Amino acid sequence: MITPHEPKHYRPNVGLALFHTNGLVFLGKRVATEGPYQWQMPQGGVDRGEKVEDAAYRELEEEIGLRSAHAELLEETEDWLYYDFPIDVRTKMRPRGRYLGQRQKWFAFRFKGRDSDIRLDTHTPEFVDWRWAALESAPGLVIPFKRPVYEEVARRFKKHTVGASK
Repeated sequence: MITPHEPKHYRPNVGLALFHTNGLVFLGKRVATEGPYQWQMPQGGVDRGEKVEDAAYRELEEEIGLRSAHAELLEETEDWLYYDFPIDVRTKMRPRGRYLGQRQKWFAFRFKGRDSDIRLDTHTPEFVDWRWAALESAPGLVIPFKRPVYEEVARRFKKHTVGASK
């Protein structure tokens, strides 16, 4: 886990590990990205005054069109996981340089729908494609500055891949 300098310098965020009943996890291919590290799990900011669990459900709907009826909450990380933005990413953000990175609460959900319930044609699309993948493959597919967090998420949520009902 990455230790923060000060939490106020890190944008509050939620990360979502959506597990299929077969134990695989949802990965989305990011819009407007190139290169080998285009895949990630859904994530998004926590609005001021919003509870983190509410943000998790909101992000499920905003990013992949899933309503709460299609996702059963399995687990939430007790602590925040942190990553730093590379300087080139930080300078492109508005307002410039406001945050050093993100602090994330991660949520594990069990998918309770059909693949056709997943929709990428949301109001502001985040993904152009998606797939079910082994959780342990996710750290190698994500942009490198997020990799340590993904490794930690894979370690903590591994139990949701074992013995999943089909």
